[in-house]
Amino acid sequence: MPCKSVFCIIGTDRCDRDIMNAINLCNELNAHLSVLVVGLTPVPMGGYGTVLPDAWTLEREADVAAMKAREQRVRSLAIAYGVSTDVDICYVGERWADEMIGQRARYSDLTVVGPDLLCQPDLKTSAIEGVLFHSGSPILILPADAAPSLRPRKVLFAWDSRMEAMRAARAAIDVLAGAIEVHVTIVEAGDKPNESISVLPASIAAYLARHGAKVTTDRLLANGRAATEVIRQHAADISADLIVMGAYGHSRLRERVFGGVTRSMIDAPPLPVFMMH
Repeated sequence: MPCKSVFCIIGTDRCDRDIMNAINLCNELNAHLSVLVVGLTPVPMGGYGTVLPDAWTLEREADVAAMKAREQRVRSLAIAYGVSTDVDICYVGERWADEMIGQRARYSDLTVVGPDLLCQPDLKTSAIEGVLFHSGSPILILPADAAPSLRPRKVLFAWDSRMEAMRAARAAIDVLAGAIEVHVTIVEAGDKPNESISVLPASIAAYLARHGAKVTTDRLLANGRAATEVIRQHAADISADLIVMGAYGHSRLRERVFGGVTRSMIDAPPLPVFMMH
């Protein structure tokens, strides 16, 4: 399905790189841009050593003013670059931010998260998990200095046979079909191939090929390394422009406690990463 609507979340801190990434992507795709400026509310509490109501009110007023200034900045940039845009602001408690952001993301084809948002830990977590768990749509995570594009030359598709990976393949099918090379990549634990594993790439490779993708299958041995490390190295070896992968095949709690491929790619994306839960 062609991407005709792009969603971007920004906070009250620096955001010009993220907005320009979204604008450039919309120009590439001839898509509409929806922007949500999010402020996370401080919690007013009473008692010793807590925020006083008057201080909370002043902080809230300052945050709202900053959000409105961001809104005007975004509108001005969109007009300057000729992009159809709608901009809203939302002041919400961190506890409810992920669901609210996810609900807004449902009405766009893709959410773009850039390096400025990645530097804001509280809002980053709410934004990314909100989109992945509450929108039913994919997310594109962009590291610093990465050019935003859905027209990559070479793609690494991380395949593990889970539903999340299959959903990512379907969501990115036009991207995969348009690439020069698609490397369906499986990481096997240990130091010897296991022919009995359930993630053998023949079926997914055939599926992608029927959609016009030019597929190569790569089975990699971990040899004691983490799967994330293997994927990062292979992406560099094949000069990939994009990684496509399923997100949170394990629970969020397990990923947070023990680490995981999803969490690692979110915290330090080596190149643009297209994810779907």
